[in-house]
Parts: sequence; C-alpha cells; structure tokens
Amino acid sequence: MTDELPRTDAAADSVGDTQFAAGEPLLRIEGVAKRFGTFRAVDGVSLDIKSGEFFALLGPSGCGKTTLLRMLAGFEAPDQGRILLGGKDIAQALPHERPINMMFQNYALFPHLAVRDNIAFGLKRAGMARADIATRVAEMVALVKLDGLEKRKPDQLSGGQRQRVALARALARRPQLLLLDEPLAALDKKLRESTQGELMELQRRLGMTFIIVTHDQEEAMTMASRIGVMRDGKLAQVASPRELYEAPRSRWIAEFVGDINLFDGESKLRDGHRLVIGTRDAGALVVAEPREPVGAGKFSVAIRPEKVKLSRRGPVREAGHETAINQLDGVIADVCYLGGTTTYKVKLDAGGMLQASVANSARLDVDAYGLNQPVVAWFTPDDCVVLPS
Repeated sequence: MTDELPRTDAAADSVGDTQFAAGEPLLRIEGVAKRFGTFRAVDGVSLDIKSGEFFALLGPSGCGKTTLLRMLAGFEAPDQGRILLGGKDIAQALPHERPINMMFQNYALFPHLAVRDNIAFGLKRAGMARADIATRVAEMVALVKLDGLEKRKPDQLSGGQRQRVALARALARRPQLLLLDEPLAALDKKLRESTQGELMELQRRLGMTFIIVTHDQEEAMTMASRIGVMRDGKLAQVASPRELYEAPRSRWIAEFVGDINLFDGESKLRDGHRLVIGTRDAGALVVAEPREPVGAGKFSVAIRPEKVKLSRRGPVREAGHETAINQLDGVIADVCYLGGTTTYKVKLDAGGMLQASVANSARLDVDAYGLNQPVVAWFTPDDCVVLPS
C-alpha cells in the first residue's frame, strides 16, 4: 500500500473535484451559525483549515464544537454562513454527497456484521465493484493493524479494536476530510495515549486533513498542529498548542488550558521595558512588556506552575539570571506527589496561594519540601503573562 491514497470511488467525486489555488485553505468556514430554538449553539464562526492539517476543536461541554462538526459532516444545516470545501459551498449538500467522513464517539459499528463487512459497508453503498471492495478492505485492515480479526464481530473485540474498525471504515472511502468526534473517550489512559500516537502517524502517512473534537486539553495539545478553543458557540482563540499555552488571549483561556496562577492587578507602573504591577495577593510583580498594549482598568498576571521555582527561605541569586526580581515568601501548604513531578501549594505571606510544579529529577529527592516549611517562590518577568480580567 502506498502512502498516497487517490480518490476513486463515486461518493468521493459526487461533489466534484476540489480544485483550488495553491495556498488556499482546503476548508473555509464563513460566519456559520446554528440555533436550536432560542439557543445559539454556534454563533458566527469563521475558520480556515489547510490541506493536510490535524486540527482540534477544544472546549467544554455545550460550547458548540460537536454541532459545528455535524454541520461539516452534513448532519445539521447552518442557519447562516457558508462552508467551502476546495472553494465549493457544501453547506446544503447531503452527507453522502460530501467527500467527508465522520468517526463517531460510540463508533456506531453494526453489531451483526463482521469486521470486514463493517469496513466494506460504505463502499458497497457507493457501488464499488466487489473485487475493488475486497482490495480496499484488505488495505484498511493492514493500515489499522487488524490482521486476523476480519471475521470477528464487534462484541468479540476490545474497545481499542472496535475503535480501529470504526477508523478503517471512515478511511475506506478515502475522504478529503476526516472528522473525529471524541474518538478516544471510551479508551483507558494507556490505550488512549498509544492510540493518539498511532492516529498522528496515520494522518502523516496519508497526508489527510483531520479535525478532532475533544474536551481533553492534553489530547488536543498532543495531537493537533492547531487548536480552536470554543466558548459559548464562538471561537475564543485559534493557535498552535505552544502559543495557546504560553500566550493565551484571555483569562478564561488561561484557566481552561492547563493549570495557572492568576493574580488580579489594581495598578501598573512602567519601568523601562517592564511593567510593575501591584496585586492584592502577591504584592508587586515585575512582568515583561506584553506584545499587545495593556489598557487601563483591571487585569491579571498569569504564571504557569512549572515556571515557578522554589528555594529555602532566603535571598535567591543566580549568576546571569534575573531571579531576584520576583521573590515571594511563603510556606508550603500542600504537597501532591505525581511521579514525574511534585505539585506544591505555597501560602504566600502577602495572602495569596501560589502553585509550583517541580520536576522530580532524582529517584529519592532529599531536597523535597515538607508541609509548613518556609520557602521563597521566584520567577522571572518573562515567565509572566498580562491578561485582561
């Protein structure tokens, strides 16, 4: 089997070949909205997705991400806006008329059909010749590593194997776009992690465009090249995993993606290329000049726990590193050992609580901190992000 999978079946061609100029997105969503009664599930979403991209829609339950995915698949029609695939508006096309397949959260396998027949189902509906179906099914079985299980029915398979059957069925018609709705939610942690790697490798090999919907931040950041975070039917931010984590645009995104320390600021002074921010719970903090100007009013200082360093009480000075600028005295209020890291909660003398995540670099860490131990927590101005409150 070659890495390139040409579209040959009738269903893939039913919307017409998607010819588009170099550099144009494969998928363009323009001002799409969907209401259910008075509830606005998707509210004017616009988004471009490139060919060959692994894109994640991330957000809490009820934010509109699955509704948006269903509109891409054709199971829901938008109330307004356009969905362009290769430059052609498919917003009103029926699901079988789109070169798009969707893998459902519950896999939706036919319980009375064997593995090979589940994979072949869509190909038969598309009118493919029997010999070609047999060849394509064999390719899919090898692709997702189901060799020897072709005659088994879904109830004779593990959760991970059923997931592979659903994936093979979704890929069998060689869609231009594969939609995955919480595809790993039913798997245990170990299997979920291994399957994430397999999906990423498969996507790279096929050069296909994947869109995954998930509420799992770690899953989205592991698998996707870009992430769109949804809130209340809108896209709150679209960015790479690193940018989303290190440079969130809002307090809500900072709190939603990963752990974060947030201190509300009441005032600010300028000191060269830095801001000196007065906070109620951590005292004065020195932060690097933000990329975008911070307007007047309330705002917050955000610091990720892994950026916070801990030392025993006393001045902190390290040659060539500006560690002495932000030093906060406190005591250890809680300790959570997580194997690779230990999370400490520090009750600051200024009144607030600060979380620090420290790598456990030694098997027996004799330098670990205990409850009620006085410490100094410190971080650099570049470790801080200034956000509107």
